[in-house]
Amino acid sequence: MPQPHLFLLEDDANLNETIVEYLEEHGYRVDAAYDGHEAQDLLYEKRYDLLLLDVNTPGINGFDLLRQAREEGVQAPAIYITSLSSVEDLETGFASGADDYIRKPFALKELLIRVETLIKRSFFHEERETIPVTDTLHYDIKNGALMDGDTLVQLGVKEGKLFTLFMKHPDEVIAHERIFRVVWDYDEEPSDTSLRTYIKNLRKLIGKDRIVSIKKQGYKYLSAS
Repeated sequence: MPQPHLFLLEDDANLNETIVEYLEEHGYRVDAAYDGHEAQDLLYEKRYDLLLLDVNTPGINGFDLLRQAREEGVQAPAIYITSLSSVEDLETGFASGADDYIRKPFALKELLIRVETLIKRSFFHEERETIPVTDTLHYDIKNGALMDGDTLVQLGVKEGKLFTLFMKHPDEVIAHERIFRVVWDYDEEPSDTSLRTYIKNLRKLIGKDRIVSIKKQGYKYLSAS
């Protein structure tokens, strides 16, 4: 499974750094921001697997940030990290599009458990179980597998990681460097030649025009929908 990519908004520099280091130690990639405007720019530039949002932040508060992001189509699950504790605050948080809520101070292990639970539960912030790929093929979100009807389509380990990356970021240019980080393990040397082979094999399955090479940038998977 590709390394999940998380986003953190937290204006307390020490807590921000602590959370980032802890989550990275447990296998996550984390982009961090310290104010709402910076966070807003990042949310519209990139796609994330999960959002961690403080509420009382400079610029745009976490409630408004998530509400606006949901209106703009950002579907990643979200957890609020806040010292607010009233029922009204809780109600406002969930009404703005949150999936979970953790109150400060908290144990980092508790945050990790909540993150892992949402990552496992939701590929995207939606109820569908499959993604159509071709007229006959679909991607099984829960099991991370390419299926032909009820039959599993066998992919190599790296091809599987690459295809899942495309499924999670359709119609988005994915840089070569990002692909290398996700598909190859940290102690492996990435290979342009091998990557081209994996792309070629996937094109044979789903159609050569579905994965586009963007010169000097990366690859883009064109979604079926």
